[in-house]
Amino acid sequence: MKFVHIADIHFDSPFTNLSDRKGLGDNIRLEQRKAFTKVIEYIKQHNIPFLFISGDLYEHTYIRKSTIEYINNLFKQIPQTKIFITPGNHDPYIKNSYYNQFNWNENVKIFKGAIEKVQLDGINIYGYGFTDFYCKQCGIENLELDEKNKLNILVIHTSLDGSGDEKQEYNPISKKTLKEKGFDYCALGHIHKKYYNEEQNQNIVYPGSTVSLGFDELGAHGMIVGDITKESINIEFAEIEQTEFTELELDCTQINDIDELIEKINEINLKEKSLYKIILTGKRNFEINTYNLFKYNLDEKIIKIKNKTKPKYDLEKLSNENTLKGLFAAEMLERLKKIENEEEKEIIQGAIEIGLEVLE
Repeated sequence: MKFVHIADIHFDSPFTNLSDRKGLGDNIRLEQRKAFTKVIEYIKQHNIPFLFISGDLYEHTYIRKSTIEYINNLFKQIPQTKIFITPGNHDPYIKNSYYNQFNWNENVKIFKGAIEKVQLDGINIYGYGFTDFYCKQCGIENLELDEKNKLNILVIHTSLDGSGDEKQEYNPISKKTLKEKGFDYCALGHIHKKYYNEEQNQNIVYPGSTVSLGFDELGAHGMIVGDITKESINIEFAEIEQTEFTELELDCTQINDIDELIEKINEINLKEKSLYKIILTGKRNFEINTYNLFKYNLDEKIIKIKNKTKPKYDLEKLSNENTLKGLFAAEMLERLKKIENEEEKEIIQGAIEIGLEVLE
């Protein structure tokens, strides 16, 4: 059987924390549509009979009906392809969800609640969908495959081998359990990075998010293309060309003022199809407010600047001095320790530098 496996598209995500520039979210949402259209075009061109979507197709809180209609209209273009969707923690099958209320095309099967089996000629497809924003157990440990002569496929949104309180909230399943059950292919979703052992042609697979959703998802993104039988498995990752998120570091130790910093940033060689986070490092010689940097004429491909520079002064050492500067340093050090928000920390750091200059 031939199939395409995707997950974690997150249609209509707001992308509020992605960039320091306004309006970028609209462009990323267009990228999502382009990528999804490429998936459908690939299926049409290669006559793929199965499409597995392993959760978080859209953002329940922000999804628009027009986006759902756009998705469904693409599904109508591949009427011979059977589409299996398992809702995840961002798009659960709940009372007011579009999974429940929208009239999806007849080739679409949406899993919900308890693990369900769809019986086809020579193939059984199992699935489970989130019915809330959290799921601590789907009951897969109680499942027994009763037709092992058939191809048995699992489509599920899960935190594989999840540990810690947070991961326990998102349908934790162990890889050991999946192997013992004997599925021929496990189409997983939830982890946004491609994850499977390519050398062993492993059949327990995260395809990663179809489109990168930010700087915590660097590297290639796309879809899994598979062709499996009871005797063999052949799966490949197919990259979908898109805008790539890239991080670059800039050492500020030898930079003496804001104008020189802007010059150095603009001298960086930027690729056409990339969006950049510039990480400022080293010892700084002046106050740096990253939000004010965007008032200058920076390349539009630079969408975020992170200040990880260290001041040339030692605040801990200064705080031990029995001077006015020492008292000021001790007070500000205590404030910094209580603040977790990075933006607030940056403001306080700027105030410290101005205060120490005044007290020189």
